[in-house]
Amino acid sequence: MDNQRLCQFLEEKTSACKVLVVGDIMLDKYYYGEVTRISGEAPVPITRVHSSDEKLGGGANIAYNLSVLGCQTGLSGFVGDDAHCVSMVEKLADHGIDSAGLIRTDRPTTTKVRIMSGNQQMFRLDFEQVGAVAEVYAEAFQQYIGGRLNESLDCVVISDHDNGACTEKSCAKIIELCHNHGVPVVVDMSGHNWVNYAHADYVVANMKRVNQVLLQPVENEDAAIEKAAHYLMRKYRVRNVIVTRSEKGLSLVGNDVVKHIPTKAQELFDVLGATDTIAAVFALALAGGLNPREGAYLANLAASRVVARVGTYAVTREELQGLLRAGAM
Repeated sequence: MDNQRLCQFLEEKTSACKVLVVGDIMLDKYYYGEVTRISGEAPVPITRVHSSDEKLGGGANIAYNLSVLGCQTGLSGFVGDDAHCVSMVEKLADHGIDSAGLIRTDRPTTTKVRIMSGNQQMFRLDFEQVGAVAEVYAEAFQQYIGGRLNESLDCVVISDHDNGACTEKSCAKIIELCHNHGVPVVVDMSGHNWVNYAHADYVVANMKRVNQVLLQPVENEDAAIEKAAHYLMRKYRVRNVIVTRSEKGLSLVGNDVVKHIPTKAQELFDVLGATDTIAAVFALALAGGLNPREGAYLANLAASRVVARVGTYAVTREELQGLLRAGAM
């Protein structure tokens, strides 16, 4: 792989790329503390909180990853009229992400609240309403995406977390709109609804999501992954599959390309957010005119940085350039 060419791409091309992330978006809230004793009210640990943090999650995290790499990034999805939405909009503005595509609904803004003691998650609270949104909101969502495509986009990322934005009907319409404009679609899936992604150009899925829909789960080995991916492509009519394989890197499988790329992470601490990073970097590569092999290579390099850290993490353009110059892959 030509690392110098990829460095030049990051330096000169990313700021001209236009990517829209659509689908399920959320806010991640963390309360950090230490467990001091067991409650006298119920047999549960008491965590004395000493700090808190808020991060963009789901599709919003993909948008954040893109913005950190210098991409012109927009976000569209469903939020509520609540304090969590206010926090999300502020964070999007801080990172230069266009939030005009947020559709206000009568549902709460999806928010995951985690109680942490050290690096251990003690408890999680989910503020959400699952299931398809009302038709009026779905129509506004699709109209916004169609309008953005008319203004020109280089790539669209669909983020599916089973929260209601990515129904079979909405995905079919989004993919159709994108292809009518010659815009590739990358799906980052965290659910199990492969049927929703018919005709998508690339579906990014981890081993768990792949094995959920196979009659016989496969081992994390190149030949087995390749065979499973071709099966998924035929059954669900998707064009290419990118399988994220934890400590074994990723595999890009299509009718015209098969590439298994090992990770170079020195230590594997946390895979949280790795598929978000892979989807973001791969979409950016497509938007900037790189070929799929180059995009997968660059995405895997970025992910190797993410899994070596605890929690979600967005790789900067400078970090990625440094890894390329060091010949990290």
